[in-house]
Amino acid sequence: MAANMYRVGDYVYFENSSSNPYLIRRIEELNKTASGNVEAKVVCFYRRRDISNTLIMLADKHAKETEEESETPVEADLTEKQKHQLKHRELFLSRQYESLPATHIRGKCSVALLNETESVLSYLDKEDTFFYSLVYDPSVKTLLADKGEIRVGPKYQADIPDMLPEGDSDEREQSKLEVKVWDPNSPLTDRQIDQFLVVARAVGTFARALDCSSSVRQPSLHMSAAAASRDITLFHAMDTLYRHGYDLSSAISVLVPLGGPVLCRDEMEEWSASEACLFEEALEKYGKDFNDIRQDFLPWKSLTSIIEYYYMWKTTDRYVQQKRLKAAEAESKLKQVYIPTYSKPNPNQISSSNGKAGTVNGAVGTPFQPQSALLGRACESCYATQSHQWYSWGPPNMQCRLCATCWLYWKKYGGLKMPTQSDEEKSPSPTAEDPRARSHMSRQALQGMPVRNTGSPKSAVKTRQAFFLRTTYFTKIARQVCKSTLRLRQAARRPFVAINYAAIRAEYADRHAELSGSPLKSRSTRKPLSCIIGYLEIHPAKKPNVIRSPPSLQTPATKRMLTTPNHTSLSILGKRNYSHHNGLDELTCCVSD
Repeated sequence: MAANMYRVGDYVYFENSSSNPYLIRRIEELNKTASGNVEAKVVCFYRRRDISNTLIMLADKHAKETEEESETPVEADLTEKQKHQLKHRELFLSRQYESLPATHIRGKCSVALLNETESVLSYLDKEDTFFYSLVYDPSVKTLLADKGEIRVGPKYQADIPDMLPEGDSDEREQSKLEVKVWDPNSPLTDRQIDQFLVVARAVGTFARALDCSSSVRQPSLHMSAAAASRDITLFHAMDTLYRHGYDLSSAISVLVPLGGPVLCRDEMEEWSASEACLFEEALEKYGKDFNDIRQDFLPWKSLTSIIEYYYMWKTTDRYVQQKRLKAAEAESKLKQVYIPTYSKPNPNQISSSNGKAGTVNGAVGTPFQPQSALLGRACESCYATQSHQWYSWGPPNMQCRLCATCWLYWKKYGGLKMPTQSDEEKSPSPTAEDPRARSHMSRQALQGMPVRNTGSPKSAVKTRQAFFLRTTYFTKIARQVCKSTLRLRQAARRPFVAINYAAIRAEYADRHAELSGSPLKSRSTRKPLSCIIGYLEIHPAKKPNVIRSPPSLQTPATKRMLTTPNHTSLSILGKRNYSHHNGLDELTCCVSD
């Protein structure tokens, strides 16, 4: 029951194709549609097979740099099989959201940020466990390091200097040290300090009344007084009181100089209403990722200004209202959903010898039944020849198959369980120095995988039909006589360039004239119609003999019968006439007395 219960925040497998690997997603929301179905709003994770080869090279470079920075590199200690399977556990986080039917969930998994203090073997030892360290943006096709990394290790610790002995001078730069701004042991009482702060607030309210921009933002006296009571006014007043040795008269004179009262503003007052709306929209999209907020929404603001505004915004009524609205929406949404175990047969299952499909994913307790289909073909991953269930894998014309264990590994991890000679670490893949070789290879071939059959005609490999090229006698003779003009080797290297047929014919005519002593006769032309008519008048065609049979009682008096087509009789010119060419013969009528 608990295994089939899915909650918000779970990492799950989604199936969008019967032949492709599962999609890995994180559930953000569970919503019920008008038709009664449940849809899940999810965050997308991408595998290595889903991104381009250029980004894969960047990811490998980042992993190598991370390994060099770590004190205990473990990549060299891994076997080829472990390195191969470790690439299947790497994911790339994205900011992309999508909605998928909850009925397409096929199980739970675990995804975590790569921890530099743990061994990578810990991810291989656990089933359904993945890691990520980079963020992929599918819209602009970029990879960035995740900013949520926690800096752990001795290189991130502060260097604490030794305690100075008495009498030694401090050689540190004093400007970089903290400065004392308040003394709790002041000669003033708490009541006197509170009275001074009230005077500072009143001066701030009066200063906002005199300022034109402030009167537009805070049109009422109540709003001006609330703005003057913020921390920026109080900090300025207490700092002024400290700098003047807690002398109230001197500090008050500084609050109201000759030019007018001092006006102190914080980020809440400096920002306009439109900028506040942009900030709330960016916060809804990126969360507390202030770098992305500044880059995409508020590039004219400094990072310090955005962070300061965020913590001031959290003290406003606007933040409280939004928090209450989100809590109310969360109460109305689904917290969890129950998805039963998917038990329908997979279309990629290879039927057994008795014509029945095997159990889905090889359920426990299924008796072993060897299959006669594709006899002699082993599993493409582990090369096993016996399995209680086989699955077709790859292009249909290749007739590849996987055993039940390797098929489940393919669906979960998006690759073959065992490394093969076609994998990228085995075969020398094209590099940036040889772009021509890379351009003639598909993305699946570069990653060591055959083309996947997604069920659509476009993804399947087109089967080439065999054909026979029948050459004429003239072509055969020209190959031997006109070798210098034909140049077979050059013509074979350029199959799409037309051959100069006229030059070859002219050379053949010259060679024929040299050998026989007479020029090559041209092809005889068709005789005119008058000559043919004259010949037919001199040599008339013979009429066919008609066989007359005596009448009988069993046959009717009048009988019409067709003669058997005689395809051997030819016309005068030695060619078939129209009747013979179209498979027709003259009708012969036999009339009995």
